[in-house]
Amino acid sequence: METTIVKVDKKRDRIAVATPRQLMWWKFRKHRIAGFSAIVLFIFYFIALFADFFCPYDPIAFDAKHKFVPPMGITFINAEGDFSLRPGVHGLIMNKDPETLRITYQTDKSTWYPLHFFVKGRPYKLLWLIDTDIHIFGLGKEAGDHKIFLLGSDRLGRDMLSRIVTGARISLSIGLVSVFLSLTLGIVLGGISGYYGGWIDNVIQRVIEFLRSIPTLPLWMALGAALPL
Repeated sequence: METTIVKVDKKRDRIAVATPRQLMWWKFRKHRIAGFSAIVLFIFYFIALFADFFCPYDPIAFDAKHKFVPPMGITFINAEGDFSLRPGVHGLIMNKDPETLRITYQTDKSTWYPLHFFVKGRPYKLLWLIDTDIHIFGLGKEAGDHKIFLLGSDRLGRDMLSRIVTGARISLSIGLVSVFLSLTLGIVLGGISGYYGGWIDNVIQRVIEFLRSIPTLPLWMALGAALPL
């Protein structure tokens, strides 16, 4: 009497009874680049959500004394040339060419200002709800009028780091809002068009074709200006 041995593929059986959500999750876990991208995207959205906390200064505040400041490097060597556990930045000396009026900066190693964390600065609303003035980093009172520009400043003396972080909030919000609006309008208009059909379907299709003929860049710019951020 012959005995038939049937091999059971547990992996195949598991896939056969899995839900679409489980299949997507298993495929996502195997894709290392997708996992890394998700982590990076999460960090970006986290920083954008708490943009005011991560911004050392007001992104629209002008400062005529700090125009075109180059990116400032953080150092652990203080003004005396000794090593310090607390990071800090050296001061800058501004020079202006009398002929070309070009502004240049020279590092002043005789001055050194320690970097502090969770410092008080301009007031803002955390998550648009909580009044606070705490920022993740900044210079202490001993720095006086001196500021820290990790990414430099623009022609109006505005901090580039603060402007980039605030701009990221708007840019990332446009992506979410546009997808939400497209999904909502698509479901509503598609449902109406498919349910009634006839001339209503034709009108909706012509409206959609007209909207798709409009360049998307001006639409995203208008949407970004309309967002209350």
